[in-house]
Amino acid sequence: MKAFVFPGQGAQFVGMGKDLYDNDPVAREMFEKANEILGFRITDLMFNGTDEDLRQTKVTQPAIFLHSVILAKTLGEEFRPDMVAGHSLGEFSALVAAGAMAFEDGLRLVSARAQAMQKACELRPSTMAAVLALPDEKVEEICESVDGVVVCANYNCPGQLVISGEVEAIDAACEKLLAAGAKRALKLKVGGAFHSPCMEPARAELAEAIEATTFQAPICPVYQNVDALPHVDPAEIKANLIAQLTAPVRWTQTIKNMIADGATEFVELGPGKVLQGLIAKIDRAVATSGKQ
Repeated sequence: MKAFVFPGQGAQFVGMGKDLYDNDPVAREMFEKANEILGFRITDLMFNGTDEDLRQTKVTQPAIFLHSVILAKTLGEEFRPDMVAGHSLGEFSALVAAGAMAFEDGLRLVSARAQAMQKACELRPSTMAAVLALPDEKVEEICESVDGVVVCANYNCPGQLVISGEVEAIDAACEKLLAAGAKRALKLKVGGAFHSPCMEPARAELAEAIEATTFQAPICPVYQNVDALPHVDPAEIKANLIAQLTAPVRWTQTIKNMIADGATEFVELGPGKVLQGLIAKIDRAVATSGKQ
């Protein structure tokens, strides 16, 4: 069985999507529609901007979403998934690609999500840190022992977690994690504490936009970040999408569940190869490939 997976924030690069725009009329039309919806020419920033331009959350998230969704569209009959999943932001790409919502609605939600997250980041000093070579349970235990807000945000693959929370709490947790034997506990260059309680203002804002958007049953099960389980019911999909901003991305569990349910081949659609690398670390027996 074939699974398609969609990357999240951090996979962007200058020039992303340009080949699609130059060589495919359908892609060009979708990119131009996106420029119109967003009210600025995101294509200029994607194709010819700077790394700094692409690092702005309000640009990064729509850019990665567009690259992924337009890629899926240009595959035509080749895009016949038995199941799909996306990492954080990538969940929106997965839902649109699988027909759970319209392209235009997905783009508006992603843009609203990016702006809500940016605002939440400005409300309190917060950050994230990558933790390498400690068992998940140990990282969870240390996070719970620290004062302030610090939680596991991304279960990326065995031995690679990301924690998220208030700056002081992250600093204290990193010290304890290194003392406990972590190979690294390194703060990331991000605007704030994604997938943590610090994102509550953004979750509340985004919930309204998600509730107002029409969802339908996707063409295949969508494995969602919040519970790592397959969903086809529009009401469940909406509720999980709202919960996603303050809950962890259970990527390790998601991939394991997809494999248990029959996935033997994973195709990453979008910029970079991050997910292919993570999937290989979760289970080396499955085939991985990508298109960008």
